Amino acid sequence: MESFSEFNISNPLRNAIDDLGFEKPTPIQSQSFSVIQSGKDMVGIAQTGTGKTFAYMLPILQGLKFSKDLHPRVLIMVPTRELVIQVVDEIEKFSKYMSVRVLGVYGGVNMNRQKEAVAFGTDIIVATPGRLYDLVLSRALQLKSINKLVIDEVDVMLDLGFRFQLNNIFELLPNRRQNIMFSATMTDDVYTLIHDYFQAPETISVAVSGTPLDNIKQYSYAVPNFYTKKNLLENLLQDTETYRKVLVFVSNKKSADLLFSELEDAFTSELAVIHSNKTQNFRIRSIENFNAEETRILITTDIMARGLDLDTISHVINFDTPPYPENYMHRIGRSGRAEQEGTSLLLYTEKEEPLKEAIESLMDYKIPLLEMPDAVEITNQLTYDEKPKIRERNNPLKVEEFGKGFHEKKDKNKKENQGGSYKRTIKKKYKKPKTKGDKFFRGGNKKK
Repeated sequence: MESFSEFNISNPLRNAIDDLGFEKPTPIQSQSFSVIQSGKDMVGIAQTGTGKTFAYMLPILQGLKFSKDLHPRVLIMVPTRELVIQVVDEIEKFSKYMSVRVLGVYGGVNMNRQKEAVAFGTDIIVATPGRLYDLVLSRALQLKSINKLVIDEVDVMLDLGFRFQLNNIFELLPNRRQNIMFSATMTDDVYTLIHDYFQAPETISVAVSGTPLDNIKQYSYAVPNFYTKKNLLENLLQDTETYRKVLVFVSNKKSADLLFSELEDAFTSELAVIHSNKTQNFRIRSIENFNAEETRILITTDIMARGLDLDTISHVINFDTPPYPENYMHRIGRSGRAEQEGTSLLLYTEKEEPLKEAIESLMDYKIPLLEMPDAVEITNQLTYDEKPKIRERNNPLKVEEFGKGFHEKKDKNKKENQGGSYKRTIKKKYKKPKTKGDKFFRGGNKKK
């Protein structure tokens, strides 16, 4: 389908699409519509930024009739709190001219407020697996009316350890339902989930996992260590016209906080950091400020790579090289969205070079290497994780490794502990222990 006018949809949906300014469906939207509308189980494989939310919501909203039932009929599970908020916001835009109730629930906030919201009734519930399972266990939420289940970014959910909750939720759902799943990568865990719970699903793949997006320019820098990376990043970000809106990915929360503290003096209010240890209000405020361009640079971790709805990012900078090549694709997919051009930079150390080669192998593309700017200071300063670790010389489990440096105990230290002097004196005097309960015992003789 080349235009939304060719879709068999109601006028309220068509008016909402016009308000949003959508004209042509993306490939995943075009191919998914008829499959989801038919009621078949479906697995969609598509990269980040290809319009997956609209791909499943358009046919679902088309078939969703008005109801006064308090229990939800559509369940959408996503991996992060940010993605819950994003999906709820998009559904509200799509259903602007419809009588549809939608509710988002996620962890990190007071569950009692969410119980109250559930009690008022909803047609569509968008949830993270952990909080959804908690609400079901507390009997605040019933899943008996669910007839359509959507799992978005399922590979991220499994990476985050939600397999236990997913399995339990599947067991609580009605057997007669339609299963719809979207993922950017097909891992063994994803295949297992499909095999266990889906019935002859139709697979729609619109992009080969690992194919670089044509509208994203990719470059790399070979950098010796963390603090030299910091110096390079600080040098690049001084160019505010080129680096208009920058997303910086690091490997973990500790590195994110360290990098933020190192750059804070240079960029002050232009800089923000976001990761899973930050409060929900802090995370939402950081995203809103970044979208409103009140902050220019946002430092984040991989867990946020597919839970952010960010607009017109000029550059994605991979401060750390991701250990999984697919994660690199999700990171750079934050830029170059909606057919806009974007740029990706990869900073890698000698230790990270094999990871870079794995990324290039997956993409079948050699990332061009740029020369380090002359103004960047090459430093020998290392972080704690980069410093060589000193082995414990006195580890008793590995004494054999130290050869002549190990000596036997002195004779006085080899003596067996015989107890206190009092015990030894009693033993010498009476020859043998007293017999408990024999009150006539006197040095081995008994009264007659």
